[in-house]
Amino acid sequence: MYVLNSNVQLSVSTLGVPLGLFAAFAAAHVAIRFLAPGADSAILPIVFVLSGTGITFLTRLAPESAVSQVVWLFLSVAAMVAILAVVRDLDSLADYKYTLGLAGVALLVLPMLVGTEQNGSKLWIYIGGFSFQPGEFAKILITLFLAFYLATNREALSASMRRVGPFSLPRLRMLLPLLVMWGISLLVVVFERDLGSALLFFAFFVIMIYVATGRVSYVVVSLLLLALGGIACYLLFGHVRNRVDIWIDPWSAASSGGYQIVQGLYSLADGGLSGVGIGNGLATTIPFVQSDFIFAAIGEEMGLLGGSAVLLLFLLFCVRGLATAARAKSDCSAFAAVGLTCAISVQAFVIVGGVTKFLPLTGVTLPFMSQGGTSLLASFLIVGLLLRAGDEGTGRETQLRSAIERGSERRDPVLSFTGQVRGPSGAHAASVVHGSHARGSFGLTTEESGVLGRVALGKRLTSLISVFALLFAALIANLTYVQQIDAARIQNLPGNNHTIARSAYVQRGAIITSDGVTLAESTQQSDGTYVRSYPQGTLARHTVGYISTQYGSDGVESTMNETLTGRKDYSNWRSALYSLAGVSQPGSTVQLTINSQIQRAVERALEGYTGAIVVLDPSTGAVLAKASSPTYSADDLGSVITGGGSELVDRTTDSLYAPGSTFKAVTLAAALDSGTTSLDDTLDAPASIEVGGAEVTNIHDVDYGTVTVEDAFAVSSNTAFAQIGTAVGSERLVSYATAFGYGQQIGQDFPCVASLMPVASEMTEWETAWAACGQPVGQHESPAGPQTTVMQNAVVAQTIANGGVAMNPYVVGHVLSPEGVETSSTAARSLGQAISATTADQLKQAMLQVVESGTGTAAQVSGVRVAGKTGTAEVENGNVNSLFIGFAPYDEPTLAISVCVEGRGSNVEGIAAGIAGEVISETLQIQASGAAR
Repeated sequence: MYVLNSNVQLSVSTLGVPLGLFAAFAAAHVAIRFLAPGADSAILPIVFVLSGTGITFLTRLAPESAVSQVVWLFLSVAAMVAILAVVRDLDSLADYKYTLGLAGVALLVLPMLVGTEQNGSKLWIYIGGFSFQPGEFAKILITLFLAFYLATNREALSASMRRVGPFSLPRLRMLLPLLVMWGISLLVVVFERDLGSALLFFAFFVIMIYVATGRVSYVVVSLLLLALGGIACYLLFGHVRNRVDIWIDPWSAASSGGYQIVQGLYSLADGGLSGVGIGNGLATTIPFVQSDFIFAAIGEEMGLLGGSAVLLLFLLFCVRGLATAARAKSDCSAFAAVGLTCAISVQAFVIVGGVTKFLPLTGVTLPFMSQGGTSLLASFLIVGLLLRAGDEGTGRETQLRSAIERGSERRDPVLSFTGQVRGPSGAHAASVVHGSHARGSFGLTTEESGVLGRVALGKRLTSLISVFALLFAALIANLTYVQQIDAARIQNLPGNNHTIARSAYVQRGAIITSDGVTLAESTQQSDGTYVRSYPQGTLARHTVGYISTQYGSDGVESTMNETLTGRKDYSNWRSALYSLAGVSQPGSTVQLTINSQIQRAVERALEGYTGAIVVLDPSTGAVLAKASSPTYSADDLGSVITGGGSELVDRTTDSLYAPGSTFKAVTLAAALDSGTTSLDDTLDAPASIEVGGAEVTNIHDVDYGTVTVEDAFAVSSNTAFAQIGTAVGSERLVSYATAFGYGQQIGQDFPCVASLMPVASEMTEWETAWAACGQPVGQHESPAGPQTTVMQNAVVAQTIANGGVAMNPYVVGHVLSPEGVETSSTAARSLGQAISATTADQLKQAMLQVVESGTGTAAQVSGVRVAGKTGTAEVENGNVNSLFIGFAPYDEPTLAISVCVEGRGSNVEGIAAGIAGEVISETLQIQASGAAR
């Protein structure tokens, strides 16, 4: 199928890989018929279907690695045959169980000492140009140790229970191996940062001890230990916490830590029921897809049916492996078969669960299918041992034997003793002469003894098969949800670069300013695709955003994606029918409320600074301009993102700042509107006062003496406004801040972080005093406040300029059809009457005084009366941010402005007012010239 979809002519050379796979399978089959004729005949075909499918996808996704994987497959098949030839009896390995266990632990711990870290995990060891993962072989050795240990001690484990009330709990001495394994698992997580391997070892150990004893209490204790260890690791170790957080919400980190899982979900959502076809998917956008996420590629190109088939094959492998255990000739062989089967099955469940967001991502490989020679070799070694266990099974003139019946020379020392003994439960001893010595032996009479024990084992294996069936059914159900039920939502997510890539053949609509300047457009290429370009460079970059097949989309390119791609155009009956039917058509043009000339003025004013500016229409809330600095070019998007992406942050809407004294406009609004004070009231404004047992000070420790409220606002006295704030009270202060837009995500058609206020009941008197001055302090469950976005501060200024009515800002003015006909427009929407018109007039008067004779004189504009309020907010490392809000002209405002300049190692105190004055002057000139035309 892959060769056909690649448009390559079928020939012996182009079919070399599948022919080679068939030859390897035939050779392995013949070898098994000679070396293990009694083995389960279904196991080899299952693993070859899985391996062949994996190599097909490696050829498709990572051609440079496919040849190496084929070579490793041949070596793995040879190693499997060698195992069958060398290991003629698994019971013979039981004599070396402690050697196997120690070797396994050594291999597991070895990467801690000499390993090389890759992708956050320390799993690999390099010797010259050769590399391998010791943990893959440690998995086999530790599994064999556990199998042989449990086979020898199963009766003692089952019998050594202590009654604690209504419960039967295992003795601590018998739990020691379990505790050791738990500790090793935690060591792996901590030092090798390998969450997957730790989970795998612990999981199949618990399964094996349950199968050996039938005691649910062991499982309960194990799950409690796992829960305790998991919680401790989550709280103590960042890499564990990061994995869990990304699992819970990968979309919030879609361009950083969650990028891999998000890209995998995009692929799965595209797969649908039958897939997009072998070779037609976009899974190459997934990092390490050939190793960690090969199942996502399978799900995309083979669909839900193909992905489910793979899962069913792993389930069939599990069923056949446990069936092999059920008919094994001895406990050693039975438990080895259980452990080896679970090593494959649990690993498959864990990795597929992570890829499909059913479980946290672990980073282990998918057995037989993922790239990795070490993993493939270890998997085929497991198959070889499993086939050997099956070949020794009953049905070939072999009788069942327990571990004790294998002979005293292989008996564990804890079950052997000297002399004639009769136990309290009917245990008896028989003298056996060895040379000149007589030795006694006994067998515990428990439900795990003899044939009854094997019957009990068979019942537990049947239960275990049911459990695995339910687990894989859950995976298929979750896969169905991702690929069918939730697929449409995932495909329509703004950042879905797969959807963006598939829209390359659609002429995306333009983005233009209110004065007709084109900010984004699509041009057709010779191959029929369209390329997005931005004729004005970085102008309004954060507002326009970007669209990328690798990084998704942002800004208007994201929020108006469906309009720009022509999916929703109901301007006429033909377009409406096309939209409903999903027929491709040119996208509509989005006209912004932004004026290109005002936008250029705003960006010029911000050059050289870190900060943001927003200019609004006071009567409607339309955004006339908004800029964030530093900015970026769409051409440099890749380097910006890999470099940390700080330039991508839109500081107008995505950053929270302490508003400083600009918040005193809200405090004064609350005081005036509630009748708590008036502009003519007087109060003392010393350099420092004590409020609620703590100090509040004026900036630079200035003593203003006795002043009116209006003068205190003009000079921005903290000590005066601390008194006003405590008089207003925390409840009323928070209430008025909410009326101005705090605590809600303002913005009709763009995302904006909600500005913050504390819960009023949690605010102390001292915190209320500082909050009234715009400086967030205090420690409690709710956030310290106030904290504001530059956009929110602009809404505060707009509300006062608009007679107390807060308007919800918006950036999209109109949508035009491909023919240029207006199909929709944004209507102005009110957030509510925040304050009365009378209060708004008083505030306007106070803000005029700030600019004419107070702290905001730098915002003055010749021939125009400007009203405003300055702010200086203390931040970390002794720095301050400079802020300003205002509007102009005073009598009939046509603009409201909000400015914030961050002080990063430089003194920016008062600079925001000067920048605001510059922008106001240019904006008024632009508005005047536009009105004249």
